[in-house]
Amino acid sequence: MSNSKLRPETVAAHSLKAIDEATGAITPPLHMSSTYARDESYTPKLKENYIRGGSPTLWHAEEALAALEQGEAALLFASGMAAITTLLETVPMGGHVAAPDVMYYGTRDWLKRLEAKGRIALTLFDPTDASAIAGAIRKGKTNLVWIETPLNPTWDVIDIAKTAKLAHDAGAILAVDATASAAVTTRPLMLGADIVFHSATKYLNGHSDVLAGVLITRQVNARWEEIELLRTKIGAPLAPFEAWLLIRGLRTLFVRYRQASANALSLAQHFEKHPRIERVLYPGLASHRGHDIALRQMTDGFGGMLSLLVKGGAADAVKVCTRLKVILPATSLGGVESLAEHRKTVEGPTSPVPDNLIRLSIGIEHADDLIADIEQALG
Repeated sequence: MSNSKLRPETVAAHSLKAIDEATGAITPPLHMSSTYARDESYTPKLKENYIRGGSPTLWHAEEALAALEQGEAALLFASGMAAITTLLETVPMGGHVAAPDVMYYGTRDWLKRLEAKGRIALTLFDPTDASAIAGAIRKGKTNLVWIETPLNPTWDVIDIAKTAKLAHDAGAILAVDATASAAVTTRPLMLGADIVFHSATKYLNGHSDVLAGVLITRQVNARWEEIELLRTKIGAPLAPFEAWLLIRGLRTLFVRYRQASANALSLAQHFEKHPRIERVLYPGLASHRGHDIALRQMTDGFGGMLSLLVKGGAADAVKVCTRLKVILPATSLGGVESLAEHRKTVEGPTSPVPDNLIRLSIGIEHADDLIADIEQALG
C-alpha cells in the first residue's frame, strides 16, 4: 500500500518508512556524519555531500512532516526562530507584513525589530476582529500575512480559509504558525495557507528534549527555493541527532496529542465556573469566542493548551504557579508532562498578556491528578 493512501496516524507511527531498506531495522537509522564521500566519478552519492545542506536523517524527518501536512516539501531548522527569521528574510526590502497583535512574543519582537530597522512595514491587527484582519492587508503591497491559530496565550482561533482568501486577493502569501494545533487536528495547507510553521520542539517532538523548527510548503516555488538556499548559507539545518529524536517523537504524535486534548478539555470544564478563576481560555469551551471557528477548523481535539485568568493580579497568579506540585513551573509546551507559566513574567513589561494569566501546557498524566494539583494551588 502506497504512503499516499495511508491515514495520517499510520504515516506518523511509521514515519513513512517502517523498515530500513539497508538493514531491515524497524527503528530509523541515525546518520551522524558531517560530510559524505563522492563516488569514483567524483559525483556526490547524495543530493548534498555536506551537512550544512542536510543529511539523510534530516531528509527522512522532512519527508514525514511534509506527508503529515500534505505539503510538497518541508525544511527543518535548528530552532523555531531560525525558521521564522529565514522566512521573513524572503520579504523584499520595505515589504509589508500583517500579523496579529497577540502571538508568540519571540515572533512579535522580531517583527518589531525589523520594522524599527526599516527592513519591513508592519501592521498588527486584532485577531478576534475579522474586519481588522481585512483592514490590515493592503492590496498590492502586503507581501506576507502571518497568523497563529490558536493564538498564544489567549488561544483565540483565526479562520485560516478566510484569511487565505484575503491574503491571496491582495497578492500576498499566508503563513500559519500551527504549533499549538499540530498536524493532528488542523492542516493549514488544506485550508488555503501557503506555508505552515511549527516549533517542532513542542508537539511534534513531544518529549522536551529537542530544539527545532519546521516550515512546510504547499508548493515548491521561487520563494521556497530561496528559503532552502538561505538555510544552507546561514548554516541553520537541524542536526542529525535532533532530527532522529524528532522522528522518534512523531511516531507517538497522535496518541500524545489526543490524550493531552482530552485532559485539557476536562480541566477547562472543571475550572470554568471555579470561584478563584476569573475566566478559562480554551477553544474547546462553548464560551470561548473562537469556539465556532475551532469546531470547523480543528477536526480532532482542541489541543492541550489553555490559560487560566486567576482572580487578583500578577502576584496571585505567580503564587498559584509556585504552589503547584505535579504541574511543573517551566516554559515551553507540547511535552508529555504538564507545565505552568506566568506568561507576563516571561514576556516582560511590554507584553499585552493580562497580569493574572497562567498558561498551562497539559500533558498525558491522569486528568484527576492535574485537577487536584490546581485545586490545592488555588488554596
